Amino acid sequence: MGVFAEKKGFIVDMDGVIYHGNRLLSGTIEFIEWLHEKGKQYLFLTNSSERSPRELAQKLQRLGIEVEENHFYTSAMATASFLKSQNPGGSAYIIGDAGLTNALYDAGFSNNDINPDYVVVGETRSYNYEKIARAVQLVLGGARLIGTNPDLTGPSENGIIPANKALIAPIELASGRQAYFIGKPNPLMMMHAMRRINCAPEDTLIVGDRMDTDIVAGLEARLDTVLVLSGVTTRESMLNFPYRPRYIMEGLKDFLTL
Repeated sequence: MGVFAEKKGFIVDMDGVIYHGNRLLSGTIEFIEWLHEKGKQYLFLTNSSERSPRELAQKLQRLGIEVEENHFYTSAMATASFLKSQNPGGSAYIIGDAGLTNALYDAGFSNNDINPDYVVVGETRSYNYEKIARAVQLVLGGARLIGTNPDLTGPSENGIIPANKALIAPIELASGRQAYFIGKPNPLMMMHAMRRINCAPEDTLIVGDRMDTDIVAGLEARLDTVLVLSGVTTRESMLNFPYRPRYIMEGLKDFLTL
């Protein structure tokens, strides 16, 4: 615990770390209380693009935790920031939920299903064949294909479910074009996170449940890494990767007992 207590900044994933769907994971409340008590800088950095910071704050409130909106940063926000820097005032055909749509609108983008600059895909439960077919036509017509994050699967109350990379795969296969993904482990996402907490890499810890996004993103940003086994990664699947996290825990419930 002494090693963690010395850190000034904490970047924490959400799905699989603090909750599964609408089920809060053990140790989450105590961990966040500790962050507040010790005056730590922290950011919930999620590859999910479905919800806005306000919706995420409200979700945690319903689960019994008070966290201000400025402590959240999503792949939708990072995607909107990137596209604004690339093509200010552009347009996009958006496949995604309100968190993605609102982030793009806030960045000055308009929705366009005729001749958009981009096709942008984020997590959504309203995915269907018509949207896939239209996206393929637009990409073949010159729109650039953007994914909010490269997560293939994600955790839920009922087990593992398909995530964004699985949703965008049919568009890639049918169009023959590869998507550019903005979320973790893209350095753009980590750059935004580090700016938000204003902490040096050596003073920052990243906590996540995925080796292919959270842990590799932390390693490449020169942060100490904590893998929790409460999400999609197991001790067995961890061995499939050529790199290792600095610390391994069953979940946040172990954090304060070390």
